[in-house]
Amino acid sequence: MGSRFEITIVAKDADLGNQYIDIATAEISRIERLISSWDPNSQTSEINRQAGKKAVKVDSELFQLIERSIGISKLTDGAFDISYASMDKVWNFDGSMKKLPSEEQIAASVAKVGYQNILLDKQKNTVFLKQEGMKIGFGAIGKGYAADKAKALLISKGVSSGIINASGDMNTWGEQPNGTSWKVAITNPMDKNKVFALLPIKNGAVVTSGNYEKRVSLNGKQYSHIIDPRTGYPSEGIVSVTVFAPKAELADALATSVFVMGKTAGMDRINQLPEIECIIVENNGNIIKSKNIEINKQ
Repeated sequence: MGSRFEITIVAKDADLGNQYIDIATAEISRIERLISSWDPNSQTSEINRQAGKKAVKVDSELFQLIERSIGISKLTDGAFDISYASMDKVWNFDGSMKKLPSEEQIAASVAKVGYQNILLDKQKNTVFLKQEGMKIGFGAIGKGYAADKAKALLISKGVSSGIINASGDMNTWGEQPNGTSWKVAITNPMDKNKVFALLPIKNGAVVTSGNYEKRVSLNGKQYSHIIDPRTGYPSEGIVSVTVFAPKAELADALATSVFVMGKTAGMDRINQLPEIECIIVENNGNIIKSKNIEINKQ
């Protein structure tokens, strides 16, 4: 998945702890083999190869992940869309881009994006992408899903407490050995070497999406690397989104979605969802939080 996973667990001794961590690592690798669009042997790659040609029979696990992804697309009015992988790369954030892409280039870049064109057959467990050249990818949900699966497996093995950090997607359960809650730090997007909040997490996930590391400035305006899959244009106005949810998969998907939807529509949608909370940091440093979050200055 091109991501670093750090697994911390509470165990009676180091040997037992390492055995559990090996089990979790194997589970994460298994999921990568299933969902990675970079692995030519994965079922996801086969779906992409057969786009516009024929439906592909897949494992129930992958089918259900795609089904849930489409559900999140509907929930976010298309701000989240696994068919974003069909997008042509007309924006570059490595410093090489000297002028904006044309309106025509941007419109063409998203011509094959659209979750409505992912057709599922529940009876046959098949997935069909309607347009040739269409692709799906799990870059905005895969890490969270892998963290959820590894956590569930460790709990089933009797591991009472731990934290999985999937490149910033934090998934916790239980307590630290001293009886206190795990604490998750949120990076200050105005200075990524500092933390602006430290939050206790009992049993759930926290995911932060930030655009402070990949941006480009053109004609006096900042553009983010987080692209709206509906329009092909970069998101604006937000530098950081942190989402709290029972599962990392959902937190992962919603963090990206709120960026794309913008502060008003994004926070309005979050406030309608049970057990989901959010903190948004705007370009000017202003902090917006969902209704059940309190931040105390210390």
